[in-house]
Amino acid sequence: MKCWIVFSVLALATTLTHATTFRGEIGDSSCALNVHSLSRSHEEMLKNKSIGSTAADCARHCVAHLGSSFVLVVKKDVYRLDDQKEAEKWAGQAVIVTGELDAKKSLIVVKTIQPVK
Repeated sequence: MKCWIVFSVLALATTLTHATTFRGEIGDSSCALNVHSLSRSHEEMLKNKSIGSTAADCARHCVAHLGSSFVLVVKKDVYRLDDQKEAEKWAGQAVIVTGELDAKKSLIVVKTIQPVK
């Protein structure tokens, strides 16, 4: 019985992680990972003018029509976001994301997204 309790406590302790804060821009995986952008930005897609005129337009277009997903771009790092609906609200904007990072998957389990003030 004691072994089971110790194992349960250890298993619970290893699954608990601390929330981390990230500052970056909500973009789309295609632009952020150079799928159709050599500069890792929306500039090349926006020159097309058929997808809109802002970074938000570009990110939403790529997610809706090119199979991308919303990501957080922090300098040269790109993190997938588990809450795509919340991320879509902030497309193209500088934000602060609080959440738990799964480093192996480069995935943030989102707790909150707020604009950079």
